[in-house]
This record gives sequence, structure tokens and C-alpha cells, in this order.
Amino acid sequence: MISQKTIQTIFETVKVEDIIEDFIKLTRRGVNYIGLCPFHNEKTPSFTVSPAKNIYKCFGCGEGGNAVNFIMNLEQMTYPEALRYLANKYNIEVEEDQMTDEQMAQIKLSDSLYVVNQFAQEHFVKQLFETDYGKGVGLSYFKQRGFREETIRKFGLGFANGGANDMMQEALQKGYEEEVLEKAGLIKNKRDFFRNRVQFPIHNVSGKVIGFGGRILTTNKKAPKYLNTPESDIYNKRKSLYGVYFARKEIVKQDECYMVEGYTDVISLHQAGIQNVVSSSGTSLTAEQVQLVKRYAPNITILYDGDKAGVKAALRGLDIVIEQDVNVKVVLLPEGEDPDSYLKKVGTKAFRDYIQNEANDFILFKINLLLKDSEGDPIKKSEVLKDIVGSISKIPDPLKRSIYVKECAQRMDMNEQLLHNEINKRLQINLQKKQKEQKRIRSKHNASDYVDPYAHISHEDQNMSDSAIDYETGKDSTGEIAEKDDNIIQKSSDSYQEIDIVRILINFGDKIIEEKTTVAEFILLDLIDLFDLDLLSEFDHTICSKIFSEYLEQLKANKQIGNNYFVNHSDPQIAKLAVDLVASMEEYEFSSGWEKLNVFLNTQVLPGVNHVADAKSGILRFKLKKIERMISKNHKELKLLQSNNEDTDMLILMTVHQRLMDKRTELAKQLNTVVLR
Repeated sequence: MISQKTIQTIFETVKVEDIIEDFIKLTRRGVNYIGLCPFHNEKTPSFTVSPAKNIYKCFGCGEGGNAVNFIMNLEQMTYPEALRYLANKYNIEVEEDQMTDEQMAQIKLSDSLYVVNQFAQEHFVKQLFETDYGKGVGLSYFKQRGFREETIRKFGLGFANGGANDMMQEALQKGYEEEVLEKAGLIKNKRDFFRNRVQFPIHNVSGKVIGFGGRILTTNKKAPKYLNTPESDIYNKRKSLYGVYFARKEIVKQDECYMVEGYTDVISLHQAGIQNVVSSSGTSLTAEQVQLVKRYAPNITILYDGDKAGVKAALRGLDIVIEQDVNVKVVLLPEGEDPDSYLKKVGTKAFRDYIQNEANDFILFKINLLLKDSEGDPIKKSEVLKDIVGSISKIPDPLKRSIYVKECAQRMDMNEQLLHNEINKRLQINLQKKQKEQKRIRSKHNASDYVDPYAHISHEDQNMSDSAIDYETGKDSTGEIAEKDDNIIQKSSDSYQEIDIVRILINFGDKIIEEKTTVAEFILLDLIDLFDLDLLSEFDHTICSKIFSEYLEQLKANKQIGNNYFVNHSDPQIAKLAVDLVASMEEYEFSSGWEKLNVFLNTQVLPGVNHVADAKSGILRFKLKKIERMISKNHKELKLLQSNNEDTDMLILMTVHQRLMDKRTELAKQLNTVVLR
């Protein structure tokens, strides 16, 4: 188990914006950064990163947290894996506490696939550089392709020799389990899966090896030219792009991604200094791969080999790219050329110039290419029209659709309104399909993954709790009997008040409220005094209760804690609520644009410095709700005693009741709230 000292060092060192910028493009907006959320598909940025608070929050889908949460959610890592990833990035030495057998087993299970893949990659590199067969066959092939040694080592290229199980035998000797090797796709039927092939390791966006692509060098017609790792728990071909780990920063810098077909194309372009390039590894481009690129840039240029027949087939599969709301361009290389061969033929500068000059918008390229084959043939032209209409209907942006319709109508000599009508029909069909799919997903999950901390409290609940109940008559302000339901109403509204108090504690707990008293001390000590040290029993919201309890313990130990204490908490529920409440303050920050115009608030203090009034009014509201609950409870006990004629106990409860009513009136006056007697 990673020591608390190491965890603390990681949280103190890591900058959330640095970590997130490795994965998505961020743009400065005031004191924060914004970008397109990597957790859901969106056109307008709602993903906010706060360097000052060291958190991220998407106000679209609700995802939020710190750097560790981001890595866990995006890369599907466990908590220890994410900590180790960050420690490695910042060169922080990881100290380990002694682990239980169960913890060891869990970590071993979680890390095993990555570990054996890393072992295999090192084994293949050793075979390439340290064996005569590897040097004579594998290394010679790479050098013939023009790859320099530093490039070969950068991409971790290797060689699997012709032995039946050389890699497996070495792995077993080093203690790796056969079952894990098989799950990773490295062995099959007790034999090495890759034999006599040069090896291209496939990395995820964080640089971990998740699989391999192997190219055969012999003329065995029965064996496939390329062989890929079977899909596993860590390798999903639809979600993976070759070279993305090495390209992601340059994609952000250039605001564009080049998409090629093969491994060697990626490596050749990288070596020549064109590093914003990835490959779909010879498969049709998928929506998941496009979304992966979209994290870094909204512009994709696809480089096709000079084979028009192949291009036509590929274009029909590109509608899925358009649906992701990215800008797609197509470059058709000269006949008989691929990116690797053409780069070597003309050099880097001429290659860049060719891409710049020959890049065509995907839709317009498709129209021109298909129209050439349909000249003089009405039937073919009709089929082309249907194909183009289908593509345009997939474009999410209505303004873009309108522009393409106009262009398409002109080029095909068609009535523009007719095209609009056809596209509207397609849009209606697409919408119905999406609605059915969304309905199916909702019925499966029953609710959204994101739950707003206040969402469980309806406006009716809040209004009902704010309209005071006359606890002597048991009626609310409408005159209706509230006796049967007031406890339910109170519990719901009390949760709202509890969350609001926690919001103040987490955001402003360490601020000074008066003399040397902090906001946290003021709130907690005041509540303890009110409820005679039995404060936590009055809580309905479990997570709020935990936060209060922990805050009390810290105060008793004379420790002051800031909002990062709970944002970085090891309990994911506490951390989630803390992030939501810290991020909620972002929605009400004063715009920096007004400051430039010398315009400031005259009627109220900025939210970030209004913690004194915020804390005092928050605690008054909280106490009023709890007093109302105590009145309700006491009133029910009084009615029960009345029916049993127990006069002695009744006198005590009536005295308590009067004190509670007086306290409620006092609190209401301080809040300028009217309550019914």
C-alpha cells in the first residue's frame, strides 16, 4: 500500500491542469481553463479546470475531481495505479506500507496485464538488439525502412524470433503466470502468439503498452501479413490509436491530427518531424477513435494512398466521423504512393506543402469523386445523391448542414429545397433512432450516472419546508393537516441545509470570521452547543455526517484544514461531494471582464469573500430547520401523552415545547423569516 506520506507529496506536487493537458486541449478563460469534456460528447466546452483549487468539473455531465480522479476515470485505473502514474510523471519516489494478502492480490490482478505486456515489450527489444537472428532479420528490416536507432528505441520496436515459445519460457522462469500471459494475448495453446515477426508495441494515451502489432517478414502465404493482439481487458481495438501517446502534445500544438493507415507511416512521419500523426492500425475508423482525437483537436486530415478504388470504399465509412462534430479533410496521395514512400521521395517540406495544398473538405471531396463516375448515368447520379444526402444528414451543426446543401445543390445542379426536404427526412429518422436508444439506456440504468448534491430535493420539498408548520395545530400555512408527512418533508429539506453547511465548511472553513475564530470553529462549536454534543444524531445526509465528524476530530487535534483536504479524500463519496461543492462556487464567480471596465458589485460582496455572511446565515437556516424538527417530534410526544393522561411528563414536554418555540422565533427574527405560532 502506498504510504500516506507519498500520497500527500503527490497531491502537493501535482498540478491538475498539467495532467489534463496531456489528454485534452485546454484554453485559458480568466483564472481557469476550459475544454471539451473527455467523458461525454459535446460541441460547446463545459469542462472547467481550476488551477487555484486544483480540481476539474464538467458542468455538462457532472464529472469532477482532482488529478487522481481524472486519471482513474479516463484511463480506467485503480486508485493505486493512478497514484503511481502521477508519481512516475513527477519523479516522486513511492514509499510502500506493508500490505495485506488481499491488497497484494488485488494490486497483482489490476496490474498484471500491463506488467506482462511491459515484460513482453522488453523481451522483444532484447531479441531485436541482442540476438544474431534479431539483428540480421528484424533490425535489418527496420533500417531498410530508414528508421534510425533512436526512433526504433523511442517507439519500443522489437522482434519475436521463430521459436515456438521462447517468450513464454522466459516469462514463466521470471514468475509470470501462464493464465495472465494468455489473457494478455501473448500466448495461445501454450505457444507464443507472435513468432518470426517484427513487433510494434501499441501504447495507450498514458504510455502503457496494451498490445502489439506483428509484421511477418517471410513469404508464408498462409500467415497474415499483420497480426494484432487479441482484445483484452486493457486493449480494445476500437478505442485505440497507434502512436497517440507520442502525438498527443503535437496534435494540441498544431490543432490538427493527421490520420494514416499503417504503423510504419506513423513512425516515418514522426522521424521526419511531422509528429501530429496517428494510425487506426489498418482498420476502419471508429467513433471511439475519433472521440479520442477530439480530446486534443477538432480537426482531422486523413491521408489516403493513391488508390481511388480503395478511397471510395473508405469514404463510405467516414460518416461516423462526421457525427462526432469534427472537421474532416481528405488528402489523396499520388498514384502508387503511401505516406512513408512519398515522404522519402519528396522530403519533409514538399510533403507538408502537398498536404496543405491538396487537403479537401471531406463532403466536397466525396461529391467530386463520386460525380465523376456518374456522368451521363441518371441511376448512378441518383445513388450518389442518396449517399451524399446521407452524409450531410449526419452533420450535427445545422449551419454547416445548410452550407453543404447549398454547395451540393450547385455542384449537382439540383433544387436546393429538394435536398433540404430529403435531409429533413433523414434527420427525423436519425432522431427517432437516437430517442429509442436513449430510452433503452435509461430503462437499463434507471438514472443518470451523475447525481447533483441538491438534486434529490425538489422545489416542492423546499417550498413546503420553508412554509412554516404550526406544530400546535399540526397544520401548514395552507391549512392542511401536515402531521403524517411533516417528518418526511423535514428530512428532505434538512438534507439540503446539511449540504449547504458542508459547502460553507469546505470552501471557507479555514477563513477567519471574527477575532481568531475560523468559520469551521464558529459553525461546529455553535452547533455542538445547540445540540448538547449530540450533533451527528441530527443528520440525515450520511456523507455530510462523515464530513462533520472528521472536521470535529481535526479541530480537537488543533489542525486547520482547507478544501483540498476533502477534495483529495480517499473516500470517493466524500471527495465527490467536496468537488461538487467547491466547483459550485465557480458558477458564481465575478467575471474578470467587468474588472477591466472598472465595473464592480455595489450591492453585494463577491462570493469568494462573502464567507462571514454566508456562514452566519447558513448556520441560522440550518438551526431553524433542526429546531422545527425537534418541535414536530416534541409535539407528537405531547399528543401521545395527552391520550394517556400522563400529566407529569406532559408538563416537562410543554416546557421544552415552549423553549423550542421561543428559540424558533428568535432564529426566524434573525433571518427575517415569518413563522406561524
